[in-house]
Amino acid sequence: MSRIGRLPIKLPQGVSVILEGRSVTVKGPKGSLSRTYDPRIKVELSDGELVVTRSSDSPDVRALHGMTRALLALMVTGVAEGFRKSLEIVGVGYRGEIQGNDLVMQLGFSHPVRFTAPSGIAMAVEQGNRIIHVDGIDKELVGEVAAEIRAIRRPEPYKGVGIRYQGEQVRRKAGKAGKVSAG
Repeated sequence: MSRIGRLPIKLPQGVSVILEGRSVTVKGPKGSLSRTYDPRIKVELSDGELVVTRSSDSPDVRALHGMTRALLALMVTGVAEGFRKSLEIVGVGYRGEIQGNDLVMQLGFSHPVRFTAPSGIAMAVEQGNRIIHVDGIDKELVGEVAAEIRAIRRPEPYKGVGIRYQGEQVRRKAGKAGKVSAG
């Protein structure tokens, strides 16, 4: 069996799970998430734990087994604790601020860039308007929104300016070597 798939998912205090047919709804203090799963996978609730099993040992079902268990575990973690991705804005004059539900950034373009957060996502800016936090209960959505913000101005390899994930190492290039005299 899959080493990931066979592990039971322990439900923390305050988290409840509703199984209806092929759909799972997880409710917790931070919110509620739903997902449907493949009919070849079976999800059961027993003794405060979710147990995921599979119908056969074919390679595609084995892959679905581990993936389904991992997605359900992320749903449980999300409604209990939530997820956060942090981005850094690097560059002279580059900054961001929250205006209502929008993130407005000055990124060296001739105009400010406005990014509207989808529902279920909260954004915050701190440390002199240089750090952007993206928070939510759906890890997939948090990562997607962070990637969309980063794509607005990717870090460039010569000066390293742009938007990067916090702690991301940007490979720097040397630039032009200049003329060498033949004298």
